[in-house]
Amino acid sequence: MDAARADARRTAGPALPDGWAAEVKWDGWRALLSWDVGHLVLRSRRGADLVPGFPELRSGAVQLPDGTALDGEVVVWESGRLAFERLQGRLQRRGAGAARLAEQWPAHYVVFDLLRLEGTDTTTWPYRRPRAAPERLFAEQQLTAPWALCPSTTDPATVREWLTSWTTVGVEGVVYKRL
Repeated sequence: MDAARADARRTAGPALPDGWAAEVKWDGWRALLSWDVGHLVLRSRRGADLVPGFPELRSGAVQLPDGTALDGEVVVWESGRLAFERLQGRLQRRGAGAARLAEQWPAHYVVFDLLRLEGTDTTTWPYRRPRAAPERLFAEQQLTAPWALCPSTTDPATVREWLTSWTTVGVEGVVYKRL
């Protein structure tokens, strides 16, 4: 699986540059996901196999079309806030222990990039096209939990709202991607 697109960047300030879109930066674990012929691969940035610790993502993968690869963030919510601490310890849990944690604090996979759709590599598409593809994927497949689509905007007022209101629930900031 390919890593994130090279068209995202850090900026010194919160102003949304012209020709860029903003997406929420989540407080979770970045993970690449691949679903092929009923087999789920879910790997952290460092290559750790996350599947055994997240049975809720494994069972939810049947909602995805075959030949799909995604880039996103594994997050857990607790009491209306992102709970990064609930992710810790999931790597060491297997079987019944992982299932108990999944029931108590279910993880969600927030999709912010579509890398492959039904076997077609989408990593060379300009931002607007792969952004429309996961939106269409969510609509056509009627994806539900554990899947969530990362919000995107080109509206500076929305970016300001995310940076003020959403940080209280544990959102880390925003990421800008070239349109």
